[in-house]
Amino acid sequence: MGLTMLAPGSSPEQRGRLALQWRQVSWITCWIALYAVEAFPTCPFSCKCDSRTLEVDCSGLGLTTVPPDVPAATRTLLLLNNKLSALPSWAFANLSSLQRLDLSNNFLDQLPHSIFGDLTNLTELQLRNNSIRTLDRDLLRHSPLLRHLDLSINGLAQLPPGLFDGLLALRSLSLRSNRLQNLDRLTFEPLANLQLLQVGDNPWECDCNLRDFKHWMEWFSYRGGRLDQLACTLPKELRGKDMRMVPMEMFNYCSQLEDENSSAGLDIPGPPCTKASPEPAKPKPGAEPEPEPSTACPQKQRHRPASVRRAMGTVIIAGVVCGIVCIMMVVAAAYGCIYASLMAKYHRELKKRQPLMGDPEGEHEDQKQISSVA
Repeated sequence: MGLTMLAPGSSPEQRGRLALQWRQVSWITCWIALYAVEAFPTCPFSCKCDSRTLEVDCSGLGLTTVPPDVPAATRTLLLLNNKLSALPSWAFANLSSLQRLDLSNNFLDQLPHSIFGDLTNLTELQLRNNSIRTLDRDLLRHSPLLRHLDLSINGLAQLPPGLFDGLLALRSLSLRSNRLQNLDRLTFEPLANLQLLQVGDNPWECDCNLRDFKHWMEWFSYRGGRLDQLACTLPKELRGKDMRMVPMEMFNYCSQLEDENSSAGLDIPGPPCTKASPEPAKPKPGAEPEPEPSTACPQKQRHRPASVRRAMGTVIIAGVVCGIVCIMMVVAAAYGCIYASLMAKYHRELKKRQPLMGDPEGEHEDQKQISSVA
């Protein structure tokens, strides 16, 4: 085609030079095409692939297994809205370039601890709306670049300690709509760069087990983190109330329980107590009776959690007392100012009247002068 575009009067040398250039361009084009094919091979069956963004979209196909021929250069893999229920540990092997993985809206109930072992460049993981009940503490160990993690709408009842260790880049975490009742503060301590935490729609029990996490939430909010409402389910007095709004007086009994438990661990173990004390043995004739150790069961004091009404009543009474004291101080200060102004005015009037009053001898002399004139 390039030769036909030459002018009719072109020399053979020009035609040869252009033909050589055309061959070089053709070879370069073939090499580029071969490199593109090697970099992003054939797309998995029924999936949609984008060679420009290196995205493989296999969503909504009713898949029960992960396609085995996913290209190794894939950066985004979408597997949402399928029927995946169990995944082998090698499901994502050799996908070290993968950055975004979406497994939402499937039937996954358990994940092998090494399933994400090769995903060292993973930055976003979506596991929303599955049936996951437990997580292995080493599940995310090999994904230190993870920034967004969505575990919402699952069946998680607890999080294993150390699950988030090493995830310093994590920015957003969603734990909404699970079965979480309490959380350990130490689990969230490594998340130094976390900016968004969603924990709503869980059956939270606002008791001593959640006290330390309440402290962490206050620190998280103080440094600018965003947190949705953590509404209490139990006890009844706190049902529907945001955990962050619960006064700290509600957890005073937790320290008492810890002190008693720690002191109980230091007690010397004695004989087991019995409800019915045995009859004392009869002393031998001529021998003094020896005192026997008491085997009566000590009555344990049950600690009742403080009620919200009592705590709020204490706060209101303290506020009223402080208000009354402040009013009395203001009244006393006003009285002192008025008294001082009145005394100052009285002294000024007294000084004005002194020249008019004069001394008694001057009054007698004035009277004598008036009588002599008369």
